[in-house]
Amino acid sequence: MKTALITGITGQDGSFLAEFLLDRGYKVFGLARRESWMRANNASHLADRITVLFGDMSEGIDIATALQEAKPDEIYNLASQSRPGESWARAPETLMINGMGAIRLFEAVRHAFPKARVYHASSSEMFGGAKTIPQSEETPFHPANPYAAAKVYAHHMVRICRESYGLFISSGILFNHESERRPLHFVTQKIAYGAACAALGITNSLDLNERGQPIVSGGRLALGNLDIARDWGHAIDFVRAMWLMLQHEKPDDFVVGTGKLHTLRDLCRAAYGRVGLNWEDHVVSDPGLVRPLETGQTLADPSKARKILGWEPTISFEEMVGKMVDTQIERLEPQIRR
Repeated sequence: MKTALITGITGQDGSFLAEFLLDRGYKVFGLARRESWMRANNASHLADRITVLFGDMSEGIDIATALQEAKPDEIYNLASQSRPGESWARAPETLMINGMGAIRLFEAVRHAFPKARVYHASSSEMFGGAKTIPQSEETPFHPANPYAAAKVYAHHMVRICRESYGLFISSGILFNHESERRPLHFVTQKIAYGAACAALGITNSLDLNERGQPIVSGGRLALGNLDIARDWGHAIDFVRAMWLMLQHEKPDDFVVGTGKLHTLRDLCRAAYGRVGLNWEDHVVSDPGLVRPLETGQTLADPSKARKILGWEPTISFEEMVGKMVDTQIERLEPQIRR
């Protein structure tokens, strides 16, 4: 039986990955902050099937202790401050977790478990304002926010540790991947939530946005730049790619994405279309929600992952959005019965 340690197990990707590994007979350990685990989270339903270790990615001793307790064959580093927009206000914390936390993990592996295979989550945000479309493993990075800059630092350290110490560390340059488990502070989930509210006749939502105001107010969902275009896939497909990287004979970097581009307008159209509504009747653009420096058009060239790993996405954009909207409707329906 293989043993895996997942950092950030309470997040979207961590919970899907834990399910994926358990289904394949792994013994799964998860590293999480105590306060994150004690409240309801994406992995709560796995409590009796996994072993949770408490610790913080900003503390080297916590990482080293988790490795000693788990003694993992495979390590999946998914822990991060995961909000690019919020990284403007939390730049030092973002660098500490996304950058230095990764380095502390690599160092602990080097000293205690040099034979373990490590997956590190990089991000398409690293491409930022890249001039070339689509982006591959060879595309130069041009980070446009503190989150992306921290990810670039950790990504380069993956290569340095691999080449200098012979560690098996593979990096997944992940393009946007969503699911019904995304928190409400992600714009994709806000849109799914807005569509659910519209379908249920909720004109002023109980859930609040980053300004402390209802996400849906007066029957309208306020968003920033609707022309933002991204390569969106479903998280279930992406965690399968993570696993495939660690089953490959040698460590490497892989771009993971669908190779298809959609705008926020497309996402709104799919979400409100799921409930038979015209999104333009329910969505407004608010200049106050536009980021100071917006990431450019990011589109994956996943040909390397297809050729070497045999990876292909299986869930379409429309199916992904539909799952998100359906889940929000299920969550909100009890509110309108009160």
